[in-house]
Amino acid sequence: MQWIALMIALALALIHVFAQQLHMIRYIPRSRWLSLAGGASVAYVFLHLLPELSAGQAVLAESTAEPLRFFEHHVYILALLSLVVFYGLERLAKRSREQQAAASSADRAEAATSPGVFWIHIISFGMYNLLIGYLLLHREQSTTQSLLLFGLAMGLHFLVNDFGLHEHHKSMYSRIGRWLLALAVLLGWSVGALTELSKTAIAVLLALLAGGVILNVLKEELPEERASRFSAFLIGAVLYTVLLLTV
Repeated sequence: MQWIALMIALALALIHVFAQQLHMIRYIPRSRWLSLAGGASVAYVFLHLLPELSAGQAVLAESTAEPLRFFEHHVYILALLSLVVFYGLERLAKRSREQQAAASSADRAEAATSPGVFWIHIISFGMYNLLIGYLLLHREQSTTQSLLLFGLAMGLHFLVNDFGLHEHHKSMYSRIGRWLLALAVLLGWSVGALTELSKTAIAVLLALLAGGVILNVLKEELPEERASRFSAFLIGAVLYTVLLLTV
């Protein structure tokens, strides 16, 4: 199982490294492939991660760790917190691009964020990727089938994330960001291979992941300027739903 998880971690890292070579996904109107990947990622959250959160809520209810007892009936607050944090990061990046465009009289679509905002974004998404790398080895369901489904969903999710991060940070992301995010996934796997957190901590991490995935997919699909492909999003959601229900 550990070595399968390592192979998936390497594959996820390579997605960040080579996603920019997939020119078919980098244009507006939005690529059908990105919308399909987004639909599949959301389907995974609602049909797989959220049920795991229910199990995680029971774990938190039994926890003796005082700071976590508050969440014994409110594990979804953690998912909401994660969603709010990533929404704040998205707003920060957009405002930075607007300011950079105004300062240089450039087109907003061509503007990148400031270096400070870039590092805030990369550190935040690095922690997010580290979490995903760790959860490759430690989840509520630890079967090989569950691992493969998780890896596939996160791979599709990484395609969506990579598109958004490159759009915000341009060359800084190409030169530095993608390599750091790829490394973060492998670091997460390494931490998971060396340590094992309690079930209570795993429940918290799954809640944070669920909120992050939902926001990071929907922020790429909903804005009008994306010209997203609803049919592709729907197909992705349906296909992944069928996969989850049949395996």
